Amino acid sequence: MFSQSDPLFSYRLLSVGMASPNSLLSEENFSCSICLDVFTSPVSLPCGHNFCKACITTCWDGDVQYRCPMCKERFHTRPELRVDTFISEMAQQVRVKCVEPGEVFCDYCTGTKQKALKSCLECATSFCDTHLEPHHRVPGLRRHKLIHPEHNLEDRVCKKHGRPLELFCKTEHTCVCQFCTESNHKHHPVVPVEEEYGVKKARLGMTESQVEQMIQERRRKIEEIKLSVELSREDADREEASGARVFTALRLSIDKCQAEHSEKIQGKLKSIEKQAEGLIEELEQEMEKLTSRRSGLKQLSLTEDHLHLLQSFQSLNTPPPTRDWTEVELSRPSYAGTLRRVLDPLEETLNMEMREAELKSLQQHDVDLTLDPDTAHHKLILSEDGKQVHDGDTWKEVPDNPERFSEYACVLTKQSFSSGRFYFEVQVEENNEWDLGVVRESINRKGVITLSPEYGYWAIRLSNGNEYEALSVPRVLLSVRTKPQKVGVFVDYDEGVVSFYDVESRLHFYSFSGCTFQEPLFPFFCPGINYGDENPAPLIISPVNQTH
Repeated sequence: MFSQSDPLFSYRLLSVGMASPNSLLSEENFSCSICLDVFTSPVSLPCGHNFCKACITTCWDGDVQYRCPMCKERFHTRPELRVDTFISEMAQQVRVKCVEPGEVFCDYCTGTKQKALKSCLECATSFCDTHLEPHHRVPGLRRHKLIHPEHNLEDRVCKKHGRPLELFCKTEHTCVCQFCTESNHKHHPVVPVEEEYGVKKARLGMTESQVEQMIQERRRKIEEIKLSVELSREDADREEASGARVFTALRLSIDKCQAEHSEKIQGKLKSIEKQAEGLIEELEQEMEKLTSRRSGLKQLSLTEDHLHLLQSFQSLNTPPPTRDWTEVELSRPSYAGTLRRVLDPLEETLNMEMREAELKSLQQHDVDLTLDPDTAHHKLILSEDGKQVHDGDTWKEVPDNPERFSEYACVLTKQSFSSGRFYFEVQVEENNEWDLGVVRESINRKGVITLSPEYGYWAIRLSNGNEYEALSVPRVLLSVRTKPQKVGVFVDYDEGVVSFYDVESRLHFYSFSGCTFQEPLFPFFCPGINYGDENPAPLIISPVNQTH
């Protein structure tokens, strides 16, 4: 070979008509002008033109004059022809370069290989159109099994009998030849590979759909987890901002408490983020596996190669082991009560700041409620806007539908809640009796009812104008310094907490904790009985004012 620094290298390139280094391996530049094919044993004439040795020899054998077929230059004596090794090696590189990946060439062609038109399983050979002709003409060859051109034909022939794998054994789920059915698979049910191909291809489509569905479910779960983390971050931001206002007001005296408060919030947030990262990473890993499996399934489902599909079906049809994500949930942490627990050891002045911040945090979850007239007892009177209720002391003619309370003067809201947190405030300042809280959807509303968590009621009560109690088992008397004007009710469904607050004094009344909610919860109101105008004031659902 010549090096590019050799002066003869440029001469050689020019002699074959090369235009630039970029076209060194162009098939056109290394083609014989006589046979129009890539050079075979190329020789150079004195004029500088190149031809296949066999082509120029044949051309001169019938002519007494020796001239170049290209430029017509005559030579007085027949030039001695020697194979140009440089051009020969370059032509060989052109042949290699022009072969496309995956192409199958005729095994019978000599010189320049032609693309194969068919492969014969009986002959274990690939043929171009020309060399395939005997298989169309000779009776014995016409019975041979022809398929699309394929590499590795030996994989399509039974290694034991040397016969084509034309049948599929349903017992051992493998491809066999005709001789196999007379020996090892004699009593096994077998079908043509074409028939089993159709069955397996249809099943592949179903499997691909199932895998796609699994991928979509995991993608939705990732979005759900990301949303939960984002909402948790927003909760954390609001809680930290609320705490910062308290800690700034108290300055150095609460620096220690502020650090502790921030640490707890960040700890919960980091915990949920770490949990979310773990779940997302696991989901993404499963998606990567499933995506890879889907690609394999899609590629396999598009193949028309019966044997390849059957041989690959068993390994691709079964989805990879994955986790059942149906019940996996990322529960956002609750920050309710964080400040109260941090600041409890401090003096009363510090407690007031803490209670202010806590209530503001809860008020972030306020909801708009409307009383449901279909649930109201016959004696209750609701305002047109559905925000007020009081005892009318007379029975009204209303339908006795299943949702309506028949004995106890109660009413529920139209809205219910099955997850997350919600908060509402009720004006109670003019009332001497009332019950407030939340109830589960399936409570008994007919006849005598018992208000307790066991029966689906989480509520507090005012009776006799000054006796407050939590309707738990047993009942808990509540210490109330001053009669509240507004009562705030906060529910964390996921954490199982129902809390009650005196909105004006920012005092925490009572909390039901450790609850297990499995049904929708409805806000619950009972304005008390109006004995001769002794309790005429309504309970009023008040808009939440966060500017106190």
